[in-house]
Amino acid sequence: MAGRTSGRVIIPSNPTELLNLAQKIYDKHQADGAASPLNAMQDYDWTVDGPKIVPCKKNNDDAEAAAKLAEKLYRDRDIDLEPIKKIVKNSAAVLKSIYAKNPKKLGDYGLVVDDTPKAKKPSED
Repeated sequence: MAGRTSGRVIIPSNPTELLNLAQKIYDKHQADGAASPLNAMQDYDWTVDGPKIVPCKKNNDDAEAAAKLAEKLYRDRDIDLEPIKKIVKNSAAVLKSIYAKNPKKLGDYGLVVDDTPKAKKPSED
């Protein structure tokens, strides 16, 4: 039978979970006061970093809400974008046939007309 290990401490990589864990640790540290074993840390100080948790959580929540809103806005945009692209292409084709002798007139509609010869692809040997 294998012996027990000293145990691995799991630190969440998910920002929301990490901030929730940090808040629990900070709350316990504050409750313990001067008797908190975390006061022994030399390189880090909960009195400095602990108060950063609440605004960091708010920033995280705001960022997640903004990301969800951005996803929705992109979905809504994409619904309308395809028919708009089709009508622009069709309009360009109609205008090109109407102004076949003077395609530069399409510029009046904001269309860019490139009348330079298409570059030949180099032959692959």
